[in-house]
Amino acid sequence: MSIENKLRALAGIGAGWVMWLLVGLSVIVIAVAIERAIVLLYATDDIKELRRNLASALGRGDLVAARGLVVASRSLEAQVLAAGLGALPRGAAAVEERLASEAQLTKLTMERRLALLGTIGSNAPFIGLLGTVIGIIRAFHALDASGGQVSTALMAEIGEALTATAVGLFVALPAVALFNFFQRQIAGRVSRAEALGREMLSFVKDERRTLAVEESS
Repeated sequence: MSIENKLRALAGIGAGWVMWLLVGLSVIVIAVAIERAIVLLYATDDIKELRRNLASALGRGDLVAARGLVVASRSLEAQVLAAGLGALPRGAAAVEERLASEAQLTKLTMERRLALLGTIGSNAPFIGLLGTVIGIIRAFHALDASGGQVSTALMAEIGEALTATAVGLFVALPAVALFNFFQRQIAGRVSRAEALGREMLSFVKDERRTLAVEESS
């Protein structure tokens, strides 16, 4: 069977399977969006209060209280800070490296499955366009078989073919919007975690500098 015959056989099936594929992709978009929203909402806490209490504890040199604060918080930012405090016995440089690595690992965790949204958002319009092309080919074959007579059924078939492109766009637009939204949310949270980490590191360096001065005197 030649490629042309295979394409004709595919066109004979119609664009219905493309529509079902797009429906399936829309379900995936909704599922990923809900799952990521739940993860982000769960990893949320009052960061201003955490920052204030953490600064107070570190200012007093109370590392036990500082660890208790970050462990008790379920926020993404607290998770990064907890990793930094865990490296405190190895020095300020180790704390800085641990904060940076934990921030990147946390970002990767939060971005899990977002690639699906980006991929669907990028390719759904082309899938819809494929359905339109298949439908138009089928309509032209039907037109040829009817001797050039344009019927209501033929026009309906062309309309169905064009609907596939519309459905592809309908799936793609929310997928792209959600992908960008979650990316911005995660980037903002990671930036806050890094900023809090630098603030915590300044307290650690100041404390060690103070201890060094006291020991030298």
